[in-house]
Amino acid sequence: MFKNDFPYFQNSKTTYLDNGATTQKPKSVIDSQVEYYEHYCSNTHRSNFGDANKATLEFEKTRKILKEFINASKKEEIIFTKGVTESLNFIATSFAKDFKTVIISSLEHHSNIVPWHMQGRTLGLGLEVVNCDDNLNFDMNHFEELLKANPNAFVSITHISNAFGKIHDIEAITKLAHSYGAVVMIDGAQSLAHTSIDVQALDVDFFAISGHKTFAPTGVGAIYIKEKYLKDVKPYQTGGATIHEVDFSGSTLLDSPYKFEAGTQNIAGVIGFGKALEYLNYVKYENIQSIEHNVFKYLDEKLAKLPDIVFYNDLENCVGSRSFNFKGIVHDDIGILLDKMKVAVRVGHHCAQPIMKKLGIKGTIRVSISFYNDYVDIDNLITALKKALNMLRD
Repeated sequence: MFKNDFPYFQNSKTTYLDNGATTQKPKSVIDSQVEYYEHYCSNTHRSNFGDANKATLEFEKTRKILKEFINASKKEEIIFTKGVTESLNFIATSFAKDFKTVIISSLEHHSNIVPWHMQGRTLGLGLEVVNCDDNLNFDMNHFEELLKANPNAFVSITHISNAFGKIHDIEAITKLAHSYGAVVMIDGAQSLAHTSIDVQALDVDFFAISGHKTFAPTGVGAIYIKEKYLKDVKPYQTGGATIHEVDFSGSTLLDSPYKFEAGTQNIAGVIGFGKALEYLNYVKYENIQSIEHNVFKYLDEKLAKLPDIVFYNDLENCVGSRSFNFKGIVHDDIGILLDKMKVAVRVGHHCAQPIMKKLGIKGTIRVSISFYNDYVDIDNLITALKKALNMLRD
């Protein structure tokens, strides 16, 4: 239904089912990049000539769009970054490092594990991990035990698992965490591609946002910082754009958001991010969720009929990504053969090695859909999987 809005699908013969890694870009986003570089390419802020003013206005327009998109209370709460990885590292380094205990879930991406290791935290020594059950559900009882034992902790939890599509109830998690004096950061890398987010209703303290997983260019994202913490968070980097006044005896910083955005930003990327959000407003989340629900269900039904398939969770509280293996078959071999048949899926550990180790596997075959995928894409996948399995079993 929406494929015609995406030039990739007119120019590629690939059946693209790797949206958990990155999404394709609508023409409006691509056009915005060409428009910037061909017609008003210049640096933002601190200038008064026409093209620079236009670039600044378009750049800041995205901040306003994103503020409204996630219902932040002020645009100053929106800080642009390179993406979720930088957003998580930024808050880990500039704010959370002073907390005695950090609590994460069992399904975290490495970007929400390794930053804590870099602070010298390991399991049981400044870092606690919430258990999950055999269906990968977040264990709220264990979470509360950890909160009781570690009051005033820093909680950093993924919203949607990139590896398995499992959705964490971040509203309930945040409410419980706050009742024990904890501060909460959410890894929202997979969120906005599938569902609307209201940071005020969720009452989260930090929310990390991806651009390229949300139909925007690569190399752009954001971190939402609740206003009450803006003065407590230290700049991750300093230099140009962050400074109010400098001499050799000292320097003073600008207010948020600018004190957190050192150096020349990804101007075209940020402008494209705004266009991606406008496109999502055009498509509407009710349409996205309806399409994805039907295609995801169709995918699961077709996969379930394949012999010797192994799933690791059901479809309850699950969106976007479906991970599986086949008994006696190496997932990498499936990936290689599917590529030969022009079907793009992701194979491996999906930057989630701890949960793979818990499950006793090295990785999975992951199919991740978006609202532009359709039943034909799933049929192409199933046909290719059947051929690959026959080849590997002969």
